[in-house]
Amino acid sequence: MAPCASSAAALSLDLTDAETFVDHDPHAYFREVRRGRPVYWHEAPGPRSGFWVVAGYEDVVAAYSDADALRSARGTVLDVLLAGDDSAGGKMLAVTDGPRHRAMRSVMWRSFTPRALEAVARQVRSRAQRLVREVTGAGAFDFAAEVAEHIPMNTICDLLAVPEVDRGRLLGWNKKTLSAEAAGADPLDALQARNEIVLYFMDLARERRADPGDDVVSVLACAKVDDEPFTLEEVALNCYSIMLGGDESSRVSAISTVRALAEHPHQWRALKAGQVSLDSAVEEALRWATPAMYFARTAHHDLVLGGRHIRGGDIVTLWNISANNDERVFHEPRSFDLARFPNKHVAFGHGRHFCLGAHLGRIELRALLEALMVSVGAVEQAGVPNRIHSSLLHGHSSLPVVLRAG
Repeated sequence: MAPCASSAAALSLDLTDAETFVDHDPHAYFREVRRGRPVYWHEAPGPRSGFWVVAGYEDVVAAYSDADALRSARGTVLDVLLAGDDSAGGKMLAVTDGPRHRAMRSVMWRSFTPRALEAVARQVRSRAQRLVREVTGAGAFDFAAEVAEHIPMNTICDLLAVPEVDRGRLLGWNKKTLSAEAAGADPLDALQARNEIVLYFMDLARERRADPGDDVVSVLACAKVDDEPFTLEEVALNCYSIMLGGDESSRVSAISTVRALAEHPHQWRALKAGQVSLDSAVEEALRWATPAMYFARTAHHDLVLGGRHIRGGDIVTLWNISANNDERVFHEPRSFDLARFPNKHVAFGHGRHFCLGAHLGRIELRALLEALMVSVGAVEQAGVPNRIHSSLLHGHSSLPVVLRAG
């Protein structure tokens, strides 16, 4: 028997449907959830009966903080968990727990420290300035296609030392893995895209193991955990995870940020005039975007969360997009305020599984804002953007804008 049902409002939307937040505003929905039943049971199809939805900031942070009770190895995305366990569990950092997670993270962290990313940061700034400069004053264009797609993917490919000739293919595959640009996408397309990426990185890992460089693929291909080298599959899965997280989240955040600047010209003017700091602007842009709406966990044993009894084996989804707009923590959360402080958002998660690439994501968004401040006088929306069709990601796949020089 499923846990007791929640209010009618909380049951009105299917959070497993990729079309749900194309047709509905997630902020309005979760505002009602937080007011009514901030932890509720959601029925779902598949071999498992459903999952818990956690919407309040304090409960989301508490859940992320208890990595022993709420584990990741079975999977962190609903479409995987509701169909069965994640085949990458214990092999890919994001879906690994306990001592092995700590050991794997220690190996991978060496490539993501602020010091290790200094050269990458210079490349990101140069690339962002060139891309923005090329489209400023050129009339209406699609910011997603002309700018946002090129910064994060090329940055990740620089880290992984992916040959230039292969980057277009990887971007095409990556855009299909967690979302679609139109309704009715075939789920097999996403599966095939994931397989293509993993196979690509297995071949690359084999090459780097034979002839290593100083890139992340070489680091993983030559690393050992518990005196055992990573298998080629483990190297490939972790490269896939780096690319997926680094490209999707940063690309969607960049698109969201430029749209917000167009819709809030007073905030753009304050940033351009230096009346708000770049650091606070980056944090607000991340909170505002929250591209990954949730991450999932599986309860290792019975526990109580938000006053609800969670059973061992239950799936628990932690809704970052709701936590980042909780009125009890963020004053007027749907006000885009680049000077917001404090701003302890969970756009990168929280706790033991805090995003490995968070510093890199901040570098990319800061570089974009700096480039806009140097070249652009006004940001204007020039058409209707297309929504991403996804049950995980929230944002747009296109954004027609005009960047006026000044």
